[in-house]
Amino acid sequence: MIDHVVINVRDVARSTAFYAAALAPLGYKVVKEYPGAAGFGAGPRADLWIFRRDPNSVALHVALHCGGRLLVDAFHAAAVAAGGRDNGAPGLRANYHTDYYGAFVLDPDGNNIEAVCHEAAMPAPAKARR
Repeated sequence: MIDHVVINVRDVARSTAFYAAALAPLGYKVVKEYPGAAGFGAGPRADLWIFRRDPNSVALHVALHCGGRLLVDAFHAAAVAAGGRDNGAPGLRANYHTDYYGAFVLDPDGNNIEAVCHEAAMPAPAKARR
């Protein structure tokens, strides 16, 4: 079980703005701030932190679990709109497993942030017979 993740960034203000926008569709917001750091959470406790570190030399990959495919899509759109760079549009990644639906965005420091859902697609409604 993961308690929290720390992502090293160069510019806390820029990264706070990026993560606040990118994670909003997932219910995350800034819940704690310190000089040189900001914590995000979907509740009162931060479980994703950004810290100013220099040099920032190691790119990180964080995958955030989403409750559905529409949230993965919303994350990707919000993250790209906030200045993130597309690193894999929302879609199935059958090479991982049949129902792996994910999207990848690079944050301002090149960290690979993923939103992922493992649920099967909802079947299309059956057409009524006449």
